[in-house]
Amino acid sequence: MNLRNSLFALLAALCLSGCTTTITNLTPSNLPRNPNNLYPFEVTFETAQKSIRENTIKPHVMIGTEIYPMQPVQMMKNRWEALVPVSASTNYVYYRYKFDYAYDRIPQPAESSRLSPTYQLEIVDK
Repeated sequence: MNLRNSLFALLAALCLSGCTTTITNLTPSNLPRNPNNLYPFEVTFETAQKSIRENTIKPHVMIGTEIYPMQPVQMMKNRWEALVPVSASTNYVYYRYKFDYAYDRIPQPAESSRLSPTYQLEIVDK
């Protein structure tokens, strides 16, 4: 009985490790205040989930109720960027990344999404 439990635990660990998804924030924690009030946000999305349809991944920056679409970074895989407007009077921005995508499922594809943790950007006067 103990061997069966060990094998089950090993199988469960292997199944769970195959679906690992990592969202990595590449935006610095502080940026100098910009006169045009546009700030760069950048992120990577890595997943071992083979069922995700890569051409359907649509990342966004979420600030409060506002959602800003991101564009793929040229010559880079799984990396996106966006220039996001921030009010001139704002000193701190709290944001998340959201990735919408389709994945293969029987009997037909389905849609899902992943959210990053909340991050903070400090806008610093020069």
